[in-house]
Amino acid sequence: MAELPSGVSPSREQTFVRLVGEFGPALRRLTQSYEADPALREDLLQEILLAVWQAIPQFRGEASERTWLYRIAHNTAISAVISRNRRRARERTIPPEFDPRSRGEGPDEEAAQQLRREALFAAIRELPLADRRVVTLHLDGLSYAEIEQTTGLSQSAIATRLSRARARLAERLNAKEARR
Repeated sequence: MAELPSGVSPSREQTFVRLVGEFGPALRRLTQSYEADPALREDLLQEILLAVWQAIPQFRGEASERTWLYRIAHNTAISAVISRNRRRARERTIPPEFDPRSRGEGPDEEAAQQLRREALFAAIRELPLADRRVVTLHLDGLSYAEIEQTTGLSQSAIATRLSRARARLAERLNAKEARR
């Protein structure tokens, strides 16, 4: 085992390893809601893990670890998206005809299930950030009470946002399917 940096307690490392082991797959799914590009998703995951590592000493147990972790993850993702959008606005963009990703090139052998999942996450990424956050938490199985703790929204506001988001997602996915 590698030696820990000075000032890092073994319990902090153990907590981090346990949290990543337990919630790592959920955090990967969460990044799909915010980033389409696999490399950017991996970068975002690293940012989230760093934020979790830094926050472990401040965890007070006022919420469940799951809720606390999702709050950190979503806040980090939202900050990353806002920062990326600001940066993109300042930078000159590549014309679509020179960007291979915009031409829809991709492996033909992808399974239909994977295509549907990608379409869903693409539609989720088009939602406003607040709705995206609620939908992602809901898809990861958090209860309305846990979503309320994570977002600060009331349960009735959560229900309303989910209902409206479902309608928007269904509309976008149906429109995309009709174009095929």
